[in-house]
Amino acid sequence: MVAYQHYYHFTLRALTVLLLSGFMLGGCASQQEKDSLEASGGAEQESQNVVAGGSVDPWEPFNRVMFSFNMTLDKWILRPVAVGYTTITPAPVETGVGNFFSNLLEIRNVFNDVLQWKWSQAGNDTGRLLLNSTVGVAGFFDVAQYAGLAQSDGEDFGQTLSVWGVPQGPYVVVPLLGPYTLTSAAGFPVDWVTHPITHMDSANIAWSLAIVDQIDARAQLLDVEELASGDLYIFIRDAYLQRREFLIKDGQVVDDFGGGFEAGADEAFDF
Repeated sequence: MVAYQHYYHFTLRALTVLLLSGFMLGGCASQQEKDSLEASGGAEQESQNVVAGGSVDPWEPFNRVMFSFNMTLDKWILRPVAVGYTTITPAPVETGVGNFFSNLLEIRNVFNDVLQWKWSQAGNDTGRLLLNSTVGVAGFFDVAQYAGLAQSDGEDFGQTLSVWGVPQGPYVVVPLLGPYTLTSAAGFPVDWVTHPITHMDSANIAWSLAIVDQIDARAQLLDVEELASGDLYIFIRDAYLQRREFLIKDGQVVDDFGGGFEAGADEAFDF
């Protein structure tokens, strides 16, 4: 959309997409979050290491209430829709849809690459965007990987703030939107503005794409749900915090969260 006031004229559509984005695994996660969960089998065991002294999660009572609320929305709305989506959608089409939305995020990646002075990565992500948007038919085919342009872990404005010295702050679960740190939550409005969907001329098309994006991202997590064990709130909290640290430091972290975290890094999902 050209301006945000267009969205305010479609309150019911906004409510619909927010409800559909209520799933909490890794902050409305994507393939990137899926890989994080696969790498985090020992989440509950490592919880005290991640949040030593409880300092990272001082608002746990509130967060647990919001977590329960969002998981209820997922149980009754988003998960059933995602199951239906995977049932009726051929695997190649589902892969193409995921590629399409990943390609849209390359614009946000390049924006934050530049802000973080990651010039080599900015060139790589720009090349991926141009090649996949043209030869790859609007991103449905990831042809850039065959040209030596590997998909990066993804960048967001919360990471940019952290790279420039802003502390992450406490962990917080936002109703309808999922887990954040204060810094990643502060970066969300910028991420929203830099997402191409928000600049489409047609509100109907924009919201339709937003809904499909959330459903596709949720569908990617169906195969890893059984990996969650013990206290689900702690499991997801620790996975999210470990993933944020990994992204902020570009993988230069000591992973004591179950091993294999760097190898599990993939695309970022965020809308």
